[in-house]
Amino acid sequence: MIGKDEQEEVTFKVADRRKFNADGSLKEGVTIEPAPPPAAEQAVVADTDRTLDQDVEAETDEPAAAQPDGEVPGLDDPASFINFLSTLATNAAAALGAVPHPATGQRMLDLDTGKYWLDILAMLKEKTAGNLHPEETRMLDNFLAEMRLHYVQMMKAAEEKLKAQAAKKFSADEILGKK
Repeated sequence: MIGKDEQEEVTFKVADRRKFNADGSLKEGVTIEPAPPPAAEQAVVADTDRTLDQDVEAETDEPAAAQPDGEVPGLDDPASFINFLSTLATNAAAALGAVPHPATGQRMLDLDTGKYWLDILAMLKEKTAGNLHPEETRMLDNFLAEMRLHYVQMMKAAEEKLKAQAAKKFSADEILGKK
């Protein structure tokens, strides 16, 4: 057993590597390198070199939706808005039977749960209006449009199934009371 006399005293050295003083002024001996010009400025310079004919060809060959608006911020982040939207859309699609459920691997149809997820996506669209990157807005709109269309199709299919079941159970004479 080691006694108190044999223990070494541990010391720490703290070096302040901040570039600014507490009042916001630059510390002595610190230089800040200028930031490289943003990609948007470089794209503007490159676009000015194009001719009018090239612009017309580009507009006719590419649909407007396929033209990128730039990189979505935080796309590589697992907690990005796009990944969050994908999670919500996957839940909606699984509830509507469009894709297998992620946990069970089986397709199921739960129209109430599907409607809930659609309402969540619609609320998110309303609450984030004007605060999203154009690509995020486009993806949210696409998710909503696709899932709403699928929901309507599933509702119609469920109604037809109920009508067919009712027709098998009861004849027209039984419904009208002629029997």
